[in-house]
Amino acid sequence: MKIDIGIKEKDREKIAKGLSHLLADTYTLYLKTHNFHWNVKGPMFQTLHMMFEGHYMELALAVDDIAERIRTLGFPAPGTYKQFVEMSSIKEEQGVPEAKDMIRLLVEGHESCVRTARGIFPVCDETHDEPTADLLTQRMQAHEKTAWMLRSMLES
Repeated sequence: MKIDIGIKEKDREKIAKGLSHLLADTYTLYLKTHNFHWNVKGPMFQTLHMMFEGHYMELALAVDDIAERIRTLGFPAPGTYKQFVEMSSIKEEQGVPEAKDMIRLLVEGHESCVRTARGIFPVCDETHDEPTADLLTQRMQAHEKTAWMLRSMLES
């Protein structure tokens, strides 16, 4: 059945493509955060282990929200590692970084998600796609706050 929500198909496709990149970034950051949760060690182990768990649980909910918005716009959501690797601006880590490097890498990942989300806004504004803009605003707020909290741990 044809979708008639007041946004042209070509515009919905542009938004869905941007959201697919955000989904890839978010899922890659989820996996990286979960990996760091499992493998962190050192004097801050307990603090970081618990913090990373909270972060990856929040990201797990976020990937579902983003994927469902893509589907609402009428397009398939990417869902394979291959697709995520190809689309994500966040790269996987080789080996197990030290705890301080984990924190720095997660800050960079959250900031990448913010930049990806911010890049989708122009087409949302042009097409008056407030639901996607609202989702993007919520995601940006979560990523910016998490990056700030992690960044604060790196300051002396």
